[in-house]
Amino acid sequence: MKLVAVSQRVDVIPEYDERRDSLDQSWVNFLLACNFSPLLIPNNKVCAANLIVNTPLSGIVLTGGNDLVAYGGNAQERDETENFILQYALDKKIPLLGACRGMQIIQHFYGVELTKIQGHVGTKHDLMIDGSLIRVNSYHNFGATETKNPLEVWATSEDGVIEAVRHNFASVTGVMWHPERNKTFEKYDISLVKRLFDNNPMR
Repeated sequence: MKLVAVSQRVDVIPEYDERRDSLDQSWVNFLLACNFSPLLIPNNKVCAANLIVNTPLSGIVLTGGNDLVAYGGNAQERDETENFILQYALDKKIPLLGACRGMQIIQHFYGVELTKIQGHVGTKHDLMIDGSLIRVNSYHNFGATETKNPLEVWATSEDGVIEAVRHNFASVTGVMWHPERNKTFEKYDISLVKRLFDNNPMR
């Protein structure tokens, strides 16, 4: 089974004075449903580089959780690691999917300003993508209503918040929903991941 590198969130545990990397097990189950095995990437840029450079990958997923440091988050090590991963994916032409925070990293990387938004936590949106109506979950406090080149808007919610972006020249896609959080994985999400990653000849 092909490998996909997956970023992790940072959980701060004050009573143990620990900063833990963690990943919802649903991500593992979702990627297995897409016929990929996840390679979990720690929030350490040096270690992440060693793993990614020396492992044949079909793709990369930047997952959700943690606000960006620029917007009040406290996981500087994650920002540094994911920015490195994104730049590496672009340089080496490795397909990359950003989900929720992962899409925000992509937007921030290209200078898109995020703002605090309302009504996007614990709800669902109907989106039109490529002529198809899909219903997606929503768990984010920050968003944008405009984008910048080389990103293009792929989908917006009814209030104008951008819910999906695509890169004009690279295999980079961002979605603001969580495909792993659905109790039954959506066929659309599985198809999206397969289209993005299946055609990548591993290095």
